Amino acid sequence: MAWEWADMVKNTKPSVYALTYFFITAWCLVFDFNLLTLIVLLCAMLFVFLKSKGEDHRKLLVFGVPYISIGLGSVLALYNIAGPLVVLWFMFVVWGVDIGGFCVGCTLKGPKLAPKISPKKTWSGFCGGVLLAIGISSAYCWYFDVTPLLPYAAAVATGIAVFAQIGDLFESAIKRHLNIKDSSNLIPGHGGIFDRVDGLIFAAPFAYITLVILNIFVE
Repeated sequence: MAWEWADMVKNTKPSVYALTYFFITAWCLVFDFNLLTLIVLLCAMLFVFLKSKGEDHRKLLVFGVPYISIGLGSVLALYNIAGPLVVLWFMFVVWGVDIGGFCVGCTLKGPKLAPKISPKKTWSGFCGGVLLAIGISSAYCWYFDVTPLLPYAAAVATGIAVFAQIGDLFESAIKRHLNIKDSSNLIPGHGGIFDRVDGLIFAAPFAYITLVILNIFVE
């Protein structure tokens, strides 16, 4: 993802930016979120800001620092506070959004969700993704016998579904702005890593913060 962002956002120093993204993401994954991590994150953003003077897409280059590191770091932070089963629940919910959106959207079609950003996405697909995410979350709670948490998990799943679809649209808007189709050709027929996890990394911070605030699934 560090390499993809440094490559898709056209610039004159891709190796410098890629290494910076990789470093700060590795830091978040190793040291989790704390005050020192926040300081290092801000320093990395300042470094990219200073290095990118004169670049055409300076704001996007700087934005890549928190976008990648906080997104991936939140998945690990979720694992640290709640364990592997909750991370798997989160991923199932996000995958459910994609599957529900695709199946329902292709079947019912209807009004476009954001025609200028992603012409294929529809409101029916959006609703289908949210409903399948809620269904998967509810089934997961029932299977692992934590039904008292089901209403809370369903509510969080709704938020995750919305943020995941916003993340998908957000990356689509960036790619349209940069006039590119895929983040890379790393996965033949599917594009790059960003194309697969854009919704996941956008929804992960929401999931982490919400579970901490509600104190559900937290070990």
